[in-house]
Amino acid sequence: MYRVFLRTPYAVRLLGGTLLGRLPNGMATLAILLFTRHHGGGYSLGGLLTAGYVIAMAAGQPILGRIMDKRGQSVLLPAAVLSGIGFALPVVTGLHPLPVTFGAILLAGFATPPLESGLRALWPAVLPDEGLVSVAYGLDAAAQELLYVTGPLLVIAAAVVSPEAALLLTAVLGVAGTLVVITAKPSRIWRGEPRVAHWAGPLRSTGLRVILGALVCVGVALGAFNVAAVGYGDGLHSGSAAGLLLAANAGGAFLGGLVFAARGAGRRPAGTLPWLVAGLAAGYLPLALAPALAPMCVIAVLAGIFLAPVLGTTFTLVDKLAPRGTVTEAFAWVVTSMAAGAALGSAIAGRATDLGGTEAAFAVSGAAGLVGLAVIAAGRALLRPGREAEDLPHGGQPLAVLEHEGQ
Repeated sequence: MYRVFLRTPYAVRLLGGTLLGRLPNGMATLAILLFTRHHGGGYSLGGLLTAGYVIAMAAGQPILGRIMDKRGQSVLLPAAVLSGIGFALPVVTGLHPLPVTFGAILLAGFATPPLESGLRALWPAVLPDEGLVSVAYGLDAAAQELLYVTGPLLVIAAAVVSPEAALLLTAVLGVAGTLVVITAKPSRIWRGEPRVAHWAGPLRSTGLRVILGALVCVGVALGAFNVAAVGYGDGLHSGSAAGLLLAANAGGAFLGGLVFAARGAGRRPAGTLPWLVAGLAAGYLPLALAPALAPMCVIAVLAGIFLAPVLGTTFTLVDKLAPRGTVTEAFAWVVTSMAAGAALGSAIAGRATDLGGTEAAFAVSGAAGLVGLAVIAAGRALLRPGREAEDLPHGGQPLAVLEHEGQ
């Protein structure tokens, strides 16, 4: 299946360009924090700016996704340019005046081009059969783990020159990746299907709301894990322990995504998802034991194994459940749900660390996984496209049709 995917026209270009353009997602928070500290701001101010960036990005994705469903993917380039300006403006003005910097960071977040959502909307039009679409979703879910390993490394390398260089690199990569995508023919000619006007857009799908609720829980688990890993490293008085745990978890997710894609497990998504979420929850629960670093890294790998398969399966379901003409916005809500959950998980885990230590913070991840499983189990019957999805079919048109219309 991998060989067929790699030989499919535009597949590698679209996946690679999207990953390049999404690198700022893994770079921005660290780059903003380093810039703030370099100019004399405290961690509180840095945390406020990074939180503003994440919240603005979570708010902007569904809005930009809706515009893409209506007008095509041409919106990606102006969004990337505006986001790049938001990153670059503090380089010119410095940290002060603070309202200007805060506004620039909000712009950078809100205008983040929804490349992730756009790519997932393109796959059914680019790939020749549903099996390859499942492979693409699995590879997408696995590869995005690399963003959060590669991104910080690029920031650290650029920061050797200056924190300003790190911000500029973040801006440039976002625009460069977007250009790779939008100059590809499938992106240029893709159009969303006609849609029924409704203020809720894809959120009127009850099955989609179930998925998004579960993904908020997954985001909580991830956000709590990140905070707990830092606390675990502090407890060991080790500057590298947190990084090792995060890398181990990302490595597990990458491995799980590759296996998931190769097996084409997304072909029966409604039946598979509850089992995958159960595996995810089971993987996070032992983290609360907080053993020595070596076994803890093994547990972190196991905790990550089911993450990419869960995401890949939800991508398949979102594509099937999204009402007609709303598929890009639906995928944008996936990004928003995960981001909101991660922010909530970070806050809860921080408080849990203060009250009960690292073990309590890791327990938040396990508890969030169990709640996510309960949500999926309770709404399992809604995950199969029924009358609602049949009345409002989803998705884009095959590439052959798009090519004909683009001539």
